[in-house]
Amino acid sequence: MSHVSFAATRMRSPVNWALLGLVIERPSYGYDLAQRFEQAYGDVLPISGVSHIYAALHALKSRSLIEELPTADVPQVEVGRQPTPHYRATVLGARAYRESLIAQRREDDRRCQLFARQLAVFYREPDAALDVLARYEQACLQEASEMHTNSAGSASVDESAELTAGLACEASRLTQHARLSWLRYARCEFRALAAHSISAKV
Repeated sequence: MSHVSFAATRMRSPVNWALLGLVIERPSYGYDLAQRFEQAYGDVLPISGVSHIYAALHALKSRSLIEELPTADVPQVEVGRQPTPHYRATVLGARAYRESLIAQRREDDRRCQLFARQLAVFYREPDAALDVLARYEQACLQEASEMHTNSAGSASVDESAELTAGLACEASRLTQHARLSWLRYARCEFRALAAHSISAKV
């Protein structure tokens, strides 16, 4: 097992990985990273506060995924003030981050498989499964509606934010499309089971 994959398997926190991405994007210090984190991920990765960011920075540093910038390279904003530690990603950190993005595919697939297998427990109660599917679809449509409203009302601050918003919006749109297609398939399967169950009783 490579050193990169070993580091990746030991760090499961999505907050840590997201924070590492922000450090890769632009080296900075704790409080600034906390503000950027809230702006970029606040709606999908809620944190308990700034202390959560400092704990994540400690975790990243202990795994050699980030390092402190030398004092000479830290921007001096206020003369005579103790410089705040600034962090940058290491070569290992940049490599591990890329690997973690690829590994998310397996996690996404695992969640889909888990839901499908859990739903299958209703094969003797197809009406219960159909109820779950109807409510699940309603939640998906509500989420899609909220996403459309939020994306329509958001004004991009800079090029990076505009790219982030566009990629996230399109990923959500395509994911919802695939999810609704699967829901239609699952509904047909359980309706067929329900029809078979009724005919068997007659």
